[in-house]
Amino acid sequence: MADRRGGGGCCPPMDLLRSEPMQLVQLIIPIESAHLTVSYLGDLGLIQFKDLNAEKSPFQRTYAAQIKRCGEMARRLRFFREQMLQACVSPSAKSLTRNDIKMDDLEVKLGELEAELTEINANNEKLQRTYNELIEYKLVLDKAGEFFHSAQRSATAQQREMAPQNIVGESVDTPLLVEHSVSVDPSKPVQLGFHTGLVPREKSMTFERIIFRATRGNVFVRQVAVENPVVDPASGEKVEKNVFVVFYSGERAKNKILKICEAFGVNLYPFSEDLGKQAQMMTEVSGRLSELKTTIDAGLVHRRNLLHTIADQYEQWNILVKKEKSIYHTLNMLSFDVTKKCLVAEGWGPVFATKQIQDALERATFDSNSQVGAIFQVLHTRELPPTYFRTNKFTSAFQEIVDAYGVAKYQEANPTVFTVITFPFLFAVMFGDWGHGICLLLATLVLIIRERKLANQKLGDILDMMFGGRYVIMMMALFSIYTGLIYNEFFSVPFELFGRSAYACRDLSCRDASTAGLIKVGDTYPFGVDPVWHGSRSELPFLNSLKMKMSILLGVAQMDLGIILSYFNAKFFRNTINIWFQFIPQMIFLNSLFGYLSILVIVKWCTGSQADLYHVMIYMFLSPTDDLGENQLFPGQKIAQLVLLFLALVSVPWMLLPKPFLLKMEHEKRHQGQSYMPLQGTEETLQVDSNHEPHDHEEFEFSEVFVHQLIHTIEFVLGAVSNTASYLRLWALSLAHSELSSVFFDKVLLLAWGYNNVIILIVGIIVFICATVGVLLVMETLSAFLHALRLHWVEFQNKFYEGDGYKFYPFSFMLLSDEDE
Repeated sequence: MADRRGGGGCCPPMDLLRSEPMQLVQLIIPIESAHLTVSYLGDLGLIQFKDLNAEKSPFQRTYAAQIKRCGEMARRLRFFREQMLQACVSPSAKSLTRNDIKMDDLEVKLGELEAELTEINANNEKLQRTYNELIEYKLVLDKAGEFFHSAQRSATAQQREMAPQNIVGESVDTPLLVEHSVSVDPSKPVQLGFHTGLVPREKSMTFERIIFRATRGNVFVRQVAVENPVVDPASGEKVEKNVFVVFYSGERAKNKILKICEAFGVNLYPFSEDLGKQAQMMTEVSGRLSELKTTIDAGLVHRRNLLHTIADQYEQWNILVKKEKSIYHTLNMLSFDVTKKCLVAEGWGPVFATKQIQDALERATFDSNSQVGAIFQVLHTRELPPTYFRTNKFTSAFQEIVDAYGVAKYQEANPTVFTVITFPFLFAVMFGDWGHGICLLLATLVLIIRERKLANQKLGDILDMMFGGRYVIMMMALFSIYTGLIYNEFFSVPFELFGRSAYACRDLSCRDASTAGLIKVGDTYPFGVDPVWHGSRSELPFLNSLKMKMSILLGVAQMDLGIILSYFNAKFFRNTINIWFQFIPQMIFLNSLFGYLSILVIVKWCTGSQADLYHVMIYMFLSPTDDLGENQLFPGQKIAQLVLLFLALVSVPWMLLPKPFLLKMEHEKRHQGQSYMPLQGTEETLQVDSNHEPHDHEEFEFSEVFVHQLIHTIEFVLGAVSNTASYLRLWALSLAHSELSSVFFDKVLLLAWGYNNVIILIVGIIVFICATVGVLLVMETLSAFLHALRLHWVEFQNKFYEGDGYKFYPFSFMLLSDEDE
């Protein structure tokens, strides 16, 4: 401890029962050292700044331009990260950047890198588009060329077949009808045109149909499917396409076809009928494709090298920009003093951090070469301080469970101290099976052993939640093993772990293993339930009685603990009214009824009495003067019950009536003669008090206080009954878990074993494992967790825990995350 105090700066040991003592501090910082001061305080992470410019909009604040500048740098860094993700380049953990880099130099460098990367992307996009167009052009030349070649071969073959039959002097070009040839005007030859291109395959039939209808059938369309999907030059996505050739006659048909092609997003490419030109164009396109491929590859290599250079320095740049932005956000919360030469800051900090904050101020003054040092002073205020509990990786998850209900009021008793033990224990009471507990423990140990590796990874929502509560699950597993040993259940199978059973068969006829045929032959089983009870006819009545009574005992004990903690709260805050008129009557009422019931349970266990406790408790209210008869457990029980009943009845008006009248008297006494109050002596007190509402001078509403106390009394009286009954969920869920485990073992595993078939046995084992994991280790774990959560939030914490505080959120660079942007 001495080494820790010397090296760590006087940090007291962790204390969970009360939150850290806090103080409102005021810092007066010279402008020239303000940036460095806030930076050092961010490294320290022990002060929560108050916004002294709440009336100003973000654009009216002093450092709005600097925040905008940091936001622009953050945007560039996000752009770099997106580009790195696209290129599968991960940021390096080890930064090569110097630690003394200046923000001005960084801003210039980020701008240059963004401009260079943007230019590379634009050039690469243009080259890629041209490359994709040339790929399509090559496909058109290939497919359309094949069509023209096949058409020419077909025409030549037909001409050869018709040659012997032709009249002398006739050829393929000779018209069939002389009259038609005479009527044709040789000065107006028929012009036949065509277009070639690619159309998406899903639109090809619609495309052909619309062209046919628009030209009234005066076209000839030929389509050929491309085997592999091609990259569309416009969208950059792979699309299945068809190469088409459409022949038309006339200028009107040409215009219609062009408009239709434009509407369908069809890419048209020039094509020549001349075979020589086709070969020349194919050669040119292939050459250009080769050149473009080389250029694109060189550009991608240059882009990847640039991204690797950025990745080596990205993490430090990102942290630096985030820190700078958070510093200016904090500086915007400070106000100027009268001289406009200093900034005034106010914030909450732990008392133990006073020396560390002062050291940080002195170091910032020295490092910034400021002629004037910063001033540190403590302000006195009536404002409620924030709540700050120092936790570690083990206790933080339990603290989060409590904070989910409500953050503790400043320095009220923290339930986490007890929740660390009671929460996993109550879970284990419902989940008691040491086989299932070992499975949970092994799964949790994997998370704990690999916690350093997993802490730096992005996990899914469920796995991330499990990793955050790994120590809670570990404690739940350990307690489940403990209660499982008490219940003597290993996947519902009992074992004689701590010795032999105390019972044995009286004769060979007791094969049904009922207790009627068993006699006690040895000492009582030393730990937990005797294994002979499992499988007997009396198993369910015996375990029901045991677990039900145990639930009542645990519930009354935990509720008593909650009421005792309310006493420590009242004593700590010096509230004697709550001690005399809340703690004492509540303890009397709860223990007069259910504390007495718990004593009867213990007495019945110790004496082996056959008394009916239901009858005792019911007739304690209905007929308190009647004789108990065979239900009497100890001498003087009737008088004791009358006294306890009287105390329970008296405690109700004790809780209800005196407190409102005493609060009214206290209020009148506090403000008696204060109609004319002297002004405060110092300007500082006026300044501090002006920021807070004058709660002490509000009018005392007696009716409102009385109604509130009436509601509180009724809630406690009814809650004492309902909360005690609520703890019976421990019995119900424990019974359900045990019976489900027994059903899966008997009706799945043992049933499959009885068939003497390997395949059926393997299937049975698989079904048993799936049912155990899915139902018992997942659903039952979640169910027991939620029920334990309810018992702590409702039955335990409402006895003493107000939970109306607010959490301490210090300005710390350690808390910076991606969401802070």
